[in-house]
Amino acid sequence: MTPTGDRPDGPADPAAVPMPDHVALARRFGTPAYVYDLDEVARSLRDLRSSLPTGTRVYYSLKANPLPALVAALVTAGCHTEITSSGELDVALAAGADPAHCLYTGPGKTTDALGHCLDRGVRFFSVESGTDLRRLDTVAAGHGVAVDCLVRVNGAAAGGSGLRMTGTASQFGVDLADVPALLDTAARCHAVTVRGAHFFPITNAATEDALVAELCGSIRTAAWLRERGLPLEVLDIGGGFAAPYARPGPPAGYPKLADALTAELDERVAGWRDGDPRLAVETGRYLVGTSGTLLTTVLDVKESHGRRFAVLDAGINHLGGLSGLRRLLPTSAQPVQAVAKEADDVGVDLAGPLCTPLDMLGHGLALPGISPGDVLAIPNVGAYGLSASLLGFLSHPVPTEVVVAGGRVVSASRIELRREHVPVVD
Repeated sequence: MTPTGDRPDGPADPAAVPMPDHVALARRFGTPAYVYDLDEVARSLRDLRSSLPTGTRVYYSLKANPLPALVAALVTAGCHTEITSSGELDVALAAGADPAHCLYTGPGKTTDALGHCLDRGVRFFSVESGTDLRRLDTVAAGHGVAVDCLVRVNGAAAGGSGLRMTGTASQFGVDLADVPALLDTAARCHAVTVRGAHFFPITNAATEDALVAELCGSIRTAAWLRERGLPLEVLDIGGGFAAPYARPGPPAGYPKLADALTAELDERVAGWRDGDPRLAVETGRYLVGTSGTLLTTVLDVKESHGRRFAVLDAGINHLGGLSGLRRLLPTSAQPVQAVAKEADDVGVDLAGPLCTPLDMLGHGLALPGISPGDVLAIPNVGAYGLSASLLGFLSHPVPTEVVVAGGRVVSASRIELRREHVPVVD
């Protein structure tokens, strides 16, 4: 294990200076701290593009990580942005995104949120029901603007393993049987024009074959709907691209995907090679997941009833808080320092600092020689890490987020949770 040395009281000046390793970053910025590597983000984007048919539009899903530096890097590299709230839109625009390149999705769009988007130039939406479509039409007409939309389709399941988003009873999308009625509603709209189909049947697909099955199934469904009157200028087949979470390992590779999608499109969707329809995918996890590392300091090591616990300064308030909602796999973090465990080893459980027995990040890990003051590095937490955690629980300080590129620190910042008083009107 490696000690941190003295911990500073707060973030240091993030001037661009060489940072040789995680221990140096922990000394400089304290822990807990998230470190994101923009070089890894760029590699992930290159790998994804090489796995897709030429010309596929890539949307970055801000839900995975809305850190402005990551969003800006991906926008600069040519990604469009997929947003699900006013707050995500504001981050995207501040990071340099063109509002014309934003796709606003999600099953619970409010009138206020739609107005916020329209006021800032967003004109492209995914609609998930007749009510969603009518609300968008009313708000757009009230703003005196015309907007385009995709119909999110709850298509048939292809049987892939992963967190299923559609293909079953779901709040997401329009059931296949209900698409004709939605198109009838769209024909009576004054400000909204349907431009295509949007799918997202699965997330974090377990295998390449599972992902191919899901995406090709979406293509087949889109072709079937086009034959029955659905306009198809844009075909967003969603995502499902996988990356490891909170344990060492590379992201998934997809050597067969481009050929499989190309063959399916050639057979089913005439004109796609000429951009009619324009093919799109969306992903967050794959683009930023492997870029992030959580640095945490061991505060105590103790024995209890034959088990060994390492108490850390990071817990479920900083990592994996959504696992209880099944948005993430149950957290079983494995620091890069873990080694193969011998049969007679007493494994170490990683506990956070919160006053609940549920605050556990890992179990039964081989961490020989672990002691207070050591810094542990939990890898592959660039997606659904800090912003998907229980930041307000027990009011602990929020970790610093450090961004590096080329081995040098380029920015450091910290989210603040503040209470604002709302005027009370009698």
